Amino acid sequence: MNLKRLKALTYKESLQVFRDPSSILIAFILPLLLLFLMGYAVSLDARKIPVAIISKSNSELSQKLISSFYSSKFFEVDLSKDKEFYINELQKGKIKAILSINNDFGKNNKYDLQIITDGSEPNSAGLIQNYVNGVIKLWAKNNNIVNKENIQLLTRYWFNTPLSSRYFLLPGSIAVIMTLIGTLLTALVIAREWERGTMEALMATPATMAEIIVGKLIPYFILGMFSMLLCFIVAYFWYEIPFMGSFFILIILSSIYLFASLSIGLLISTLAKNQFVAAQVSIIAGFLPAFILSGFLFEIGNMPQWLQHITLIVPARYFVESLQTIFLTGNIYEIFIFDIIAMILISVLFFTLVLKKSKKGL
Repeated sequence: MNLKRLKALTYKESLQVFRDPSSILIAFILPLLLLFLMGYAVSLDARKIPVAIISKSNSELSQKLISSFYSSKFFEVDLSKDKEFYINELQKGKIKAILSINNDFGKNNKYDLQIITDGSEPNSAGLIQNYVNGVIKLWAKNNNIVNKENIQLLTRYWFNTPLSSRYFLLPGSIAVIMTLIGTLLTALVIAREWERGTMEALMATPATMAEIIVGKLIPYFILGMFSMLLCFIVAYFWYEIPFMGSFFILIILSSIYLFASLSIGLLISTLAKNQFVAAQVSIIAGFLPAFILSGFLFEIGNMPQWLQHITLIVPARYFVESLQTIFLTGNIYEIFIFDIIAMILISVLFFTLVLKKSKKGL
């Protein structure tokens, strides 16, 4: 490999990156836009859940229980005795749950309650029930009401004390952003060269295919790493996401994953020598797997077995796991080593396919 030719090809590609508005948009504007959307617009946390309370009791304990719901940041409470009205509201989706307090509440040490939730959204229903149980347990503790075994459960949450979905959404979104840069941007730019005929001109020069490929990878690799650094700064300083691991290890993990994404982008551009087709394939083969099959939003363990096997060839699966670990838990080398080996194997596989599909020999 001739270093002089490689330097010239890298310089040429760097100029093309900064002259192309779409490259600037995908590399600088899009990461910030996605981070702010993930940080503010996308949330798996429940806040201000509309809940109706039907109380037939006027006892002091029932009033304290109602006050506990009013003071909770999770609920927006409406109080009445008209059950039929609230059932209609539940059917219309205007409220999410109904809590019913019987008239004998607190008598003879009986504290019977009924909670009705909207089961058309199973995840939300389970979440609301857990929040309601949490408020009731706190009320019981404050009023010295314990079960007959006199057992009190002390709950602690490790690694994500406030139970904020932002803590795992933002580290995972870094993988999605780097996938866009590595896969979509690379595929579009090289497909554009095939369309314009400049790729054939490059292949007619003394430069080998390895020099052409590496010369194209280097600028986008630097661009991807800069975007990762930008995302890290926003996540850590703006959103105050805790970072418990080593920044040096984060650089290593990001570099390996970016190489895998770049290899996928190169393979797409080699197979689809058209910008429109390359963009579609990049979204289907790069962005969607990173978004859906990586464990970023959806738990891989809950997927069908055959789909879990497919996720094994998605490099974002390993990068998302490492990102969430290094941000929230710290340096767990057993996880990092396994994920690094998996990403390297996938990178080598796709890069080998790129070389084999190239028309010009080394």
